[in-house]
Amino acid sequence: MTTQLAPPLPPAVPRPAAVPAFGGSSLLTQIRVLTGRSLRAMVTDPGIVLFGLIQPVVILFVLTQVFSKMGMPPHFPDGVSYLDYVLPAVLVDNAAQSAMQSGVGLVEDQKNGIVARLRSLPVHPGALLAARSLVGLVRSAVQIAVIMALAMTVLGYSPNGGAAELALSAGLTLFISFSLGWAFIAAGAWLRRAEPLQNLALIVIFPLMFASSAYVPVADLPAWLGAVASVNPLTYAIDATRALALDVPGLDHAIPAVVICAVIALAGMAAAVRGFRRPL
Repeated sequence: MTTQLAPPLPPAVPRPAAVPAFGGSSLLTQIRVLTGRSLRAMVTDPGIVLFGLIQPVVILFVLTQVFSKMGMPPHFPDGVSYLDYVLPAVLVDNAAQSAMQSGVGLVEDQKNGIVARLRSLPVHPGALLAARSLVGLVRSAVQIAVIMALAMTVLGYSPNGGAAELALSAGLTLFISFSLGWAFIAAGAWLRRAEPLQNLALIVIFPLMFASSAYVPVADLPAWLGAVASVNPLTYAIDATRALALDVPGLDHAIPAVVICAVIALAGMAAAVRGFRRPL
């Protein structure tokens, strides 16, 4: 009886090593790249840069030239010109307008397809939102610098506060722009249309600016409007920036202004991420 030997087994083929899944770059790198992309798009569009700088300058010139010739109200600060009084309010109004553009920029990204492409990549949802916030902050900082330079060289703006106080006033204005920017980014993430977002900004910002201490002291407003201005968050913000720049009473409003802005920013971040995660 013969024994049949089994055929030799074929040599084992080595299994290819598992390719690690690409998890994407770090969140900070994503924010940096997306911020640079949006800044380059903004700089290469002359219309955005030009009209973004013209609007606050026109508002400043109109307000100062029209109202500076009128009699000052009884509770107007002594030794302060109307230009010095109203400039912090113009800067805060400009910060609000710049914040609104952050929301509009997010809506444009949702329309032009960049959001859909990014969702197919390992990109953190908050990276694009943070990039939009930083772009709005840069835009607001440039506008603040231009407005203050023109006010000092052309209109004779000379605040009583020193350079450090003026820098703190500008920094607080930027923080206001940052917090409102997140509020409008959240609105853009939920509305996803530029027209309703701009209408919302007009409905919210316009009444809040005039029902505040922006252009007239609260004590000189009608009783009902003064009551509204007393609880208006923009009154705290404007009074604080004005107190820093002009060395006038109102610095006690700085802490409430910072707290309110921080709450708005945190709530805006949470709402923006939640709205951004919804399917397009």
